[in-house]
Amino acid sequence: MNDKIKRLGDAELEMMLVIWDTSEPVTSNYILERLHGRRGWALSTLMTALARLAAKGFVYCDRTTRTNLYSALISAEEYKAKESRSILEKLYGNSLQNLVTSLYDSHTINDADLSELQKLIEKIERRKNNHA
Repeated sequence: MNDKIKRLGDAELEMMLVIWDTSEPVTSNYILERLHGRRGWALSTLMTALARLAAKGFVYCDRTTRTNLYSALISAEEYKAKESRSILEKLYGNSLQNLVTSLYDSHTINDADLSELQKLIEKIERRKNNHA
């Protein structure tokens, strides 16, 4: 895990979600179309934001064709893992129990979610025991 990964702002995250959602490099116009309705950006604004993402090490811009193509340098899974760990550490004292309790008490998750979580824990335990 790369601990040097910077945190994305909300708009940057929306752009990265578009890029992560496809397996092929994408154009700035493709990103702009996908953000339509969420962001009222002009192409120049998007280009500035993409340049920031490149400077932060999140995207690569291939300029070998007539149209710039953008691809992710950091996977969605890698970013999510880093952000999840950061939230767990900062807000919940690195306690998963505190996180789940907070989500349950705030009605963000319900009994069905807890049941799913229990099944996931059991599945992980079985997998762990099979590899031991």
